[in-house]
Amino acid sequence: MWDYTDKVKEHFRNPRNVGSIEDPDGVGVVGSLACGDALKLMFKLDDQGRVADVKFQTFGCGSAIASSSALTEMIKGMTLEEAEKVTNQDIAAYLGGLPEQKMHCSVMGREALEAAIAHYRTGTQSNRELEGSVVCTCFGVTENEIERVIRENALTTVEQVTHYTKAGGGCGGCVADIQRILDQMGGTRPVAEPAPVVKPRRMTNVERIRLIEETLEREVRPKLRRDGGDVELIDVVGESVIVSLRGNCANCMVSQFTLRDVVQSKLREFVSPELVVIEEDAR
Repeated sequence: MWDYTDKVKEHFRNPRNVGSIEDPDGVGVVGSLACGDALKLMFKLDDQGRVADVKFQTFGCGSAIASSSALTEMIKGMTLEEAEKVTNQDIAAYLGGLPEQKMHCSVMGREALEAAIAHYRTGTQSNRELEGSVVCTCFGVTENEIERVIRENALTTVEQVTHYTKAGGGCGGCVADIQRILDQMGGTRPVAEPAPVVKPRRMTNVERIRLIEETLEREVRPKLRRDGGDVELIDVVGESVIVSLRGNCANCMVSQFTLRDVVQSKLREFVSPELVVIEEDAR
């Protein structure tokens, strides 16, 4: 059983931005159904050149769905120059980490984003499997892709390369070639430096209330208003967030599910995992 973080599980169960965009500015397609994983990512820019909308369609495991969902949330509002700096490690970190055996899902997300940006800039969709000689015929992984993932993630073993690219995970006929690439890059591959441990600064109560209000406005209210409902922040006492449901939500038979699965879930995701949402009348 894979050890998934709560955030991976949340993005798998409730993926964001699934679907398609009519007349997108950029489209990236990577992987293939024959190989077991495929991802199509598309975006639309606003007048300022920032990502206004982004959607994805994927065929793959829970990690592939979660990685794609996380990536689309990460790049909203970014310029393309900012978006193309997002790495597969950034995607994994956003999700609180991925099992090493599933890191290829984050790599696939980064590749799809790069392909979509390239499509926007050139007007053509490239076939990544044709960029460089194919090393792994089972999964269509090229030497260029293997070299890049080794360099960017400081990989040292064939097993790690398989986890990050799936190369070598089929018939095994390319294992010797993967080892050769590792040996060739051994003298130039950067040594991974441990990420600096930064002790988070404790938020003041004013800052936390402001973040709660921003999260309600951005992540919660649009969903409730689509059904004629709304939510009002009443008070914050310790880890308890006291709210009042309005409109159609106030008398809805599933209001407790709304509080738990929408309001509380979003506040825990964006503010603090310790928060508990309480309805004003239920105190």
